[in-house]
Amino acid sequence: MEGALEFAKLHGLGNDFVMINDLACEVELSASQVAHLCDRHFGIGADGVILVRPSTRPECAAYMHYINADGTLAQMCGNGVRCFAKYLVDRGLAEASAHRLVADTLAGPKPITFEADDAGKLVYATVDMGKPVLNPACVPVSAAPDATSPDGEPYTGALQLSSPWGTFTFTCVSMGNPHAVCFLENEDVSQFDVERIGAYFETHEAFPEKTNVEFAAVGPDGIAMRVFERGCGETMACGTGACATAVAACLTGRAGRKSDVLLRGGTLRIVWDDDGHVLMTGPAQESFSGSIPLDALP
Repeated sequence: MEGALEFAKLHGLGNDFVMINDLACEVELSASQVAHLCDRHFGIGADGVILVRPSTRPECAAYMHYINADGTLAQMCGNGVRCFAKYLVDRGLAEASAHRLVADTLAGPKPITFEADDAGKLVYATVDMGKPVLNPACVPVSAAPDATSPDGEPYTGALQLSSPWGTFTFTCVSMGNPHAVCFLENEDVSQFDVERIGAYFETHEAFPEKTNVEFAAVGPDGIAMRVFERGCGETMACGTGACATAVAACLTGRAGRKSDVLLRGGTLRIVWDDDGHVLMTGPAQESFSGSIPLDALP
């Protein structure tokens, strides 16, 4: 890398990303450089960095290399993959008229269908997030299964963990990355202390690879949810978290197989289809693009 680093800033419901074209595979960023780019005071400001790289899979348009704001690598990001698709479509790296593409990720290929406007810019996308992983050893969570899904798969549905703020109960699901979903029965999600309590459970010993932590409540309009993302902190939205929460709500009898998940940044439509796949629908938008001098990076 020489001179300046070109980037675009995109977001899905306020969950924002620094997107960098690395189809030439020339960009290598240290953890401190990623943290600087994501810093909202000294850098560009984002929840993570996405490098757009070529895929080795012939069916995939490109590979999404997603790095959390703290510099750690993540397997998957639901809002990020919609923004990734928008980046490809809007820049002619994927055909807008096809209304579909496949994105390569560390969690495997993700088929995406999308709507584009008259200018060929992606507006909405539906991502096939694949089947949720419920086996505790694969989530991973250090707990025995205590329930069985309708398909006969054992899962951890009521893991009780103590904290300085009391005992919380979690349903554990992976959507390519680990999630611990807590349903708040008698508390207002909007007033809940997500930053402190989420940070406590993110690094709890029950989660050997850390975890994303969701706090949710089911209401007449959908599932209100806030999330503390692993390696990032609380974000305005989390696509994999919305999927995991909708699955957990269905598993525990709180909702059916179709849910609107109401996030701080907006709403995602989640469908746990009859074939077991989870479909996530939501918008993606570009905020701005620019360049940052390489000598400004630590």
